[in-house]
Amino acid sequence: MRQVNMHDAKTHLSRLVEEAAAGEAFVICKAGRPMVRVTALDDASNAAPKRRRLGLLQGQCAVPDDFDRIAAAEIANLFEGLQPGG
Repeated sequence: MRQVNMHDAKTHLSRLVEEAAAGEAFVICKAGRPMVRVTALDDASNAAPKRRRLGLLQGQCAVPDDFDRIAAAEIANLFEGLQPGG
């Protein structure tokens, strides 16, 4: 397996990553000592996170019309440093 020193790896990172993705793995060394191995992912399509579906629970729950006013007095008291109910 090809060995690349740290300075060369930093200088040519883009090219090295492209080569690794194409199947040419390499080892990055520091002061001649192997530190890490860079290889392609088994399946690059699985590396991306799953996309979240919007509207997943649509129609299964309801938000009351006065949602933004629920417990408004209690919340205001908490911001003002007052005890609940006072």
